[in-house]
Amino acid sequence: MTLIKPFAGLRPATGRAGDVAAPPYDVMNAAEARQMVEGRPWSFLHISRPEVDLPLGTDPYAPEVYAKARQNLERMIEAQVLIRDPSPSYYVYRLTMGDHRQTGLVGAASIAAYDRNRIKKHELTRPVKEDDRVRQIEALDAQTGPVFLVYRAHAEVDARLAHISGGVPDVDITAPNGVRHELWCITDAQDIDFLTQAFSALDALYVADGHHRSAAASRVAARRRQPSQSSSQDEGFLAVIFPHDQMQILDYNRVVRDLNGQDPAAFLERIRSSFNVAPSDEPLKPSAPAEYGMYLEGQWYQLTLDPQLIPRDDPVARLDVSLLQDHLIKPILGISDPRRDDRIDFVGGIRGLAGLAERVDSGEMAVAFSLYPTGMEDLMAVADAGEVMPPKSTWFEPKLADGLVSLVLDEH
Repeated sequence: MTLIKPFAGLRPATGRAGDVAAPPYDVMNAAEARQMVEGRPWSFLHISRPEVDLPLGTDPYAPEVYAKARQNLERMIEAQVLIRDPSPSYYVYRLTMGDHRQTGLVGAASIAAYDRNRIKKHELTRPVKEDDRVRQIEALDAQTGPVFLVYRAHAEVDARLAHISGGVPDVDITAPNGVRHELWCITDAQDIDFLTQAFSALDALYVADGHHRSAAASRVAARRRQPSQSSSQDEGFLAVIFPHDQMQILDYNRVVRDLNGQDPAAFLERIRSSFNVAPSDEPLKPSAPAEYGMYLEGQWYQLTLDPQLIPRDDPVARLDVSLLQDHLIKPILGISDPRRDDRIDFVGGIRGLAGLAERVDSGEMAVAFSLYPTGMEDLMAVADAGEVMPPKSTWFEPKLADGLVSLVLDEH
């Protein structure tokens, strides 16, 4: 089975990438999106967050929102801000954030492989978010939000991508957050054939980020088939695929609204039944698995879980997010379903420890926890076992940009 294939991407015209490129649609709220499009008529947010062009308070899932997305996409094509490549291509995509750099491949990942779990998942999806992506794809007849995939690093593939990206990029822009985005269009037939065959020889690909987008793409493809048809390798979804050893996963931290009816002294005493608790003079960023920072009443603490409580043979239960949930958040704070309980919230590590302390010092939250980042090997082990990670286990940085390459759904 072919895991990936090239496609004729819909891309910003020469010199327009800086006008078009936008953060992913799901990393800002509606007010932030409106602010980001001020003075930027060609921002891709007009397509990915089209409610910015509708009255305040518009339901983001209303039919007119998806219709506006289609109208804005057509406007950008008619103005030749977005132009379709003449032939199927792959694209090398490089992200640089500070000293970190990762180089991957943009292609159409096989929906047949996804449906048969050769493209492996590790998260559950929420129906409302998945339905939203289905309606957006169907309204646009295009996939505009890339799914972030990972492959186990492959020396020959990595070397070929490095060689291709040694030339002058077709796109080279730096976003307002300082992340550099570079793109090289691959049209050489030998390079395309090599990459198609090399990826198809891999055992699996892994969804790192974009479970709702990939699930929605599979549903849309199923709707467009004849009743007697099954998924075919001609169907694909927009993906950017990076080697696992270039990934940067940041911590995904927790804040909790109250102490479940306990005073701080009683709360600390209960924690000591499973953790070693030591005050810290500095904000605490864990340096090893099973170590946590905790911020309570203006004081940071180091929590270290009793090693005997760590199951070594369960890829989900041994995750740091699971250990904190199973030994503190559920039994002591009374939150059994962090996916649905509004007493808990999640803070991406990009916001730093100050972002945690601020939520507690403001009185909004009672306690905050900093975690050691989940490892890529842990993510792949969970996916290989066919298991599901707890919610908010991984925060990948840097983020992909929307709008640099889109996949139009006339490929099949």
